Amino acid sequence: MEIKKVGVVGCGLMGRGIAEVSARSGYKVVVSEVNRELLDKGIAEIDRSLARGVERGKVSPEDKAAALGRIRGTVSMEDFKDCNIVIEAITEKMDAKKDVFRALDGICPQDTILASNTSCLSITEMAMATKRPDKVVGLHFFNPAPVMKVAELVTTIVSSEETVETVKAFGQSLGKTVVITQDQPGFIVNRLLVPFLFDAIRMYESGLATREDIDQGVVGGLNHPMGPLTLADLIGLDTLCLLGDAMYQELKDPRFSPPILLKKMVIAGQLGRKSGKGFYTYKGP
Repeated sequence: MEIKKVGVVGCGLMGRGIAEVSARSGYKVVVSEVNRELLDKGIAEIDRSLARGVERGKVSPEDKAAALGRIRGTVSMEDFKDCNIVIEAITEKMDAKKDVFRALDGICPQDTILASNTSCLSITEMAMATKRPDKVVGLHFFNPAPVMKVAELVTTIVSSEETVETVKAFGQSLGKTVVITQDQPGFIVNRLLVPFLFDAIRMYESGLATREDIDQGVVGGLNHPMGPLTLADLIGLDTLCLLGDAMYQELKDPRFSPPILLKKMVIAGQLGRKSGKGFYTYKGP
């Protein structure tokens, strides 16, 4: 199957990044949001991201205009009816995701592939909400999607070989290194990352070291581009908490249970960069 038109459900942080990288790679893109205000905000962020690419010499003005010209925003799921692949990129809540997959299953042709950008939830459960479970996979991009070089392709026990090969080729056409993983909590990257971040938070919570020394120790000692507390703020502390909760519920491994401090920060609205305050304080977007 040849993919020519890409649908993206959700124009938030991840959805707009997926829409941008798809459009820059030459695909026609339809991206949706639940209302016009959120849609306009998402499209404006894509414009700003491309503009930054022009400023840095990574994107030509002509390529920026061409990419924007390939993207169409919508508030109607019906506009996914002629897409070859639709990627869901909404909140990490299973019920909401299954609602999206049921709707897409009724709108899209039977040969349309449905994918989820989830970072930890069960692809099999989403697939079984449709009448085409063999055409459902996970395609997990990392933030920021236009920059990060890897994507996780999550296969289930019912995913067809043709679907997997088609999505792998699609991911590679976006310039991504596609790593294939089974449908288990956290897949590859978050299965390793979440306990690491939680250990760093517990370390800070216990008073073993300051946030700065924890981060600087990891950057300098492990050659990571940023420290774990800075990374947690970038991911979003609410997202991180949801990740841990979902993985703990399935694995029952205490390493995945969110630290008390993390839970309290989320309750207090201290969500990291997105709210302006997390383990650190931020100014501006």
